[in-house]
Amino acid sequence: MEAIFLCLISLVLRVSGISEGDALYALKSSLVDPKDVLQSWDTSSGNPCIWFHVTCNGDGNVIRVDLGNGSLSGQLDSRVGQLTKLEYLGLYNNNISGKIPEELGNLENLMSLDLYFNNLSGPIPGTLGKLRKLHFLRLNNNILMGTIPMSLTAVSSLEILDLSNNKLTGDIPVNGSFSLFTPISFGNNRLSNNSPKRTLDSPSPISPNPLTPPTPSGNSAIGVIAGFIALGVFIASAIVFVCWRLRRPRAHFFDVPAEEDPLVHLGQLRRFSLHQLKYATNNFSNKDILGRGGFGKVYKGRLADGSLVAIKRLKEERTHGGELQFQTELRMISMAVHRNLLRLQGFCMTSTERLLVYPLMVNGSVASCLRERTDGQSPLDWPARKQIALGSARGLAYLHDSCDPKVIHRDVKAANILLDEEFEAVVADFGPAKLMDYNDTHVTTAVHGTLGHIAPEYLSTGRSSEKTDVYGYGIMLLELITGQRAFDLARLAGNEDVMLLSWVKELLNNKKLETLVDSKLQGNYIVEEVEELIQVALLCTLDAASDRPKMSDVVKMLEGDGLAERWEQWQKKDIICGEQNHSNFPSNNWIINDSTPGLRPEELSGPR
Repeated sequence: MEAIFLCLISLVLRVSGISEGDALYALKSSLVDPKDVLQSWDTSSGNPCIWFHVTCNGDGNVIRVDLGNGSLSGQLDSRVGQLTKLEYLGLYNNNISGKIPEELGNLENLMSLDLYFNNLSGPIPGTLGKLRKLHFLRLNNNILMGTIPMSLTAVSSLEILDLSNNKLTGDIPVNGSFSLFTPISFGNNRLSNNSPKRTLDSPSPISPNPLTPPTPSGNSAIGVIAGFIALGVFIASAIVFVCWRLRRPRAHFFDVPAEEDPLVHLGQLRRFSLHQLKYATNNFSNKDILGRGGFGKVYKGRLADGSLVAIKRLKEERTHGGELQFQTELRMISMAVHRNLLRLQGFCMTSTERLLVYPLMVNGSVASCLRERTDGQSPLDWPARKQIALGSARGLAYLHDSCDPKVIHRDVKAANILLDEEFEAVVADFGPAKLMDYNDTHVTTAVHGTLGHIAPEYLSTGRSSEKTDVYGYGIMLLELITGQRAFDLARLAGNEDVMLLSWVKELLNNKKLETLVDSKLQGNYIVEEVEELIQVALLCTLDAASDRPKMSDVVKMLEGDGLAERWEQWQKKDIICGEQNHSNFPSNNWIINDSTPGLRPEELSGPR
């Protein structure tokens, strides 16, 4: 009897675990893995549920595969379609090429498919229209061609769709769930829109009422009365149904029971139990605290699969602000996915706890790298600082221009720019962030931010806009260049200004560029590049918000396009307005000090 029982167990494992393991191993074999992300995927272990980046349910079925940001290349093996219990497949932000396998249409339980930021080509498989549980489909930033399959319009569960930045052609389907999505979902393709566009506000085509009987040719009184009665019954029923729907309490995401399935319908977000996060942080040990903020503490943790995470634990008193931050950060993740934005990995909710789980940024924040070393060295050389300036600008530009609605961060500073293992900048801390409708020119709210980084118009009026972020970014650039704090009372000891921007302007007016640059660089920087970065910072910190560049323009200037022209244009405006001695800028003839070793005095007012 025992032998029969063991045989049955072996058969179950062969049918479920082993076959799924073979499918995953086939996927591994088709990919190129330079960072050994898939090192644990070994068929000799028998059970894929113990592999990294794989999650199984209580029955031992693979329900989640998360291989985002893995530097993977190669192609997708069609046998991934054998993972019939899979609910989430994430292969975003890699270099995977080839076609999307049609066999993905066999994943009937799939709720989220994230293949964005790859080099996938060919058509969008029409078989994806069979995924009737699919909530999130993101195929943006590939080189997909062909038309959008009409079969996708039948997926009524779709909540987020992003097909932008491909090479798709043909018409945008207007029926089914596609009428819910904005043009951004299809942007930067070669699509036409010859079919009449139906929006949420436009009525659906009205079909003949099936409850109204056809009127006989004789137009008898009985037929007319019967028709009106039937129509009246239909309208009354519709009114009753609408009233019932309006009065019925709507299910709210934040009412989900704490111990429900670890995957919820929020794309790549994973739901953790409190027990899992306690275990990861040694019961929230003080030794694992990475930092403290206005809404709680951040802990370093190690999950059961070995991955390192940062866990933000909101304050236990459940203040309104903490709840608001929690909901805001969860909402951000559904729209803000970019290599220079910190990716929310998961969350935990109980009656007393709110926790957010992020991948750990091993090199900490820009602020910590600039100031925590006391040996006169800096982990950030000049090329790293330039890379941070460009990466953080790209992240903010994405928030402002590519999210719908757009997002303003409202607390841009060096402490909120984190660094991954390659010192790539990642914009973090969306707690104070604000969602903006495209029709809004500003948002009036309580002032959030950090002294020294807050734009003057925001401080005086409470009105924030994307130009508020631009100002904070400009101050962050000055932090990068100088290694100084945005607000530092210690500068009073040397009769210097406590505000970083004023301190920089004073040094520039006195032609002391060499004093301005962080001494921890020990002279290892390119003066022309320092000057250009200072110019960008000064343009970003103009008093008038309308005079500041957009973050997308900042990205272009940092890439070498348009800085000289914009700087010269502002100087001409400055002189015409007669504000040369009391404007945002130091005088327009600020020059490098003659004492700077190996340098010639050069005017910084125009192109080089």
